[in-house]
Amino acid sequence: MARTSNAMRDQKRQNLRQQYAAKRERLLKIMRDPEANPDDRWDAQVKFQKYVPRNANPTREKNRCNMCGRPRGYHRYFGLCRMCLRKYARQGLIAGVTKSSW
Repeated sequence: MARTSNAMRDQKRQNLRQQYAAKRERLLKIMRDPEANPDDRWDAQVKFQKYVPRNANPTREKNRCNMCGRPRGYHRYFGLCRMCLRKYARQGLIAGVTKSSW
């Protein structure tokens, strides 16, 4: 089981991302617009740095296993880490997954 503090930190990042998504997109659109007034672009950049927290950035989120919270060896299709995937596939709890042998 992963440390609960790390899992809670990731949950907080997800909440911040959702909370600031609209504001973040609006300010980034102004900052990236080449035809915008330079003063408006500068103001948008200052507001972005001041009012949008760094943890609201989607790249700061970490994919975690839904069962144990492990951050590494994550399979996006199943939402499980490699160990839980193997465990539940072996028990037959994941539909369509069979153990291969050759």
